[in-house]
Amino acid sequence: MLDALGPGKVLGVPTDISDRGSCDEMAAAAVEAFGGLDVLCANAGIFPEASLATMTPEQLAEVLDVNVKGTFFAVQACMDALIASGTGRVVLTSSITGPITGYPGWTHYGASKSAQLGFMRTAAIELAPHGITVNAILPGNILTEGLAEMGEDYLAGMASAIPAGALGTPEDIGHLAAFLATREAGYITGQAVAVDGGQVLPESPDAVRP
Repeated sequence: MLDALGPGKVLGVPTDISDRGSCDEMAAAAVEAFGGLDVLCANAGIFPEASLATMTPEQLAEVLDVNVKGTFFAVQACMDALIASGTGRVVLTSSITGPITGYPGWTHYGASKSAQLGFMRTAAIELAPHGITVNAILPGNILTEGLAEMGEDYLAGMASAIPAGALGTPEDIGHLAAFLATREAGYITGQAVAVDGGQVLPESPDAVRP
């Protein structure tokens, strides 16, 4: 991104998203560097695997601290600057896991992503009078570098269960995030949009078999 945009257009600020003070420092650094804030993309999240039977309180707290508290703190830290912009945009990255589907080993992750949507809807109401929209993207199976390491056979099996017949790309998520950040999306708020190639639609696997 730095190479594409050029010097002075990108600022990296190491941040502990689960710490309110660290989020405040991040927001302040961005405002100082760029003169204000127009858009917050709250994309930080973790998804360590742990079964419900063996999950420790520490494992649960770690996921909730990053995925839930991190969302709260990032928005709170950026609120004043977003309000000052007059047309602030908040775009959260949630997931289909939790809000729509479930997956073994991710009860803590699913709970955190569902919590993000509860936060999003009420935050959208509170911030609407300030011209700020708050929306969430719910990615399905996206072909990230990490997922690509699972191998072609594994990926083909995943794709076969998706009506679109393919995994999504990071660009699929980025295009929606970019649109939600525009003035043209100013009348869209409090919405959760799944980007999953129809993954959550089939009633059974038979619905997508040739």
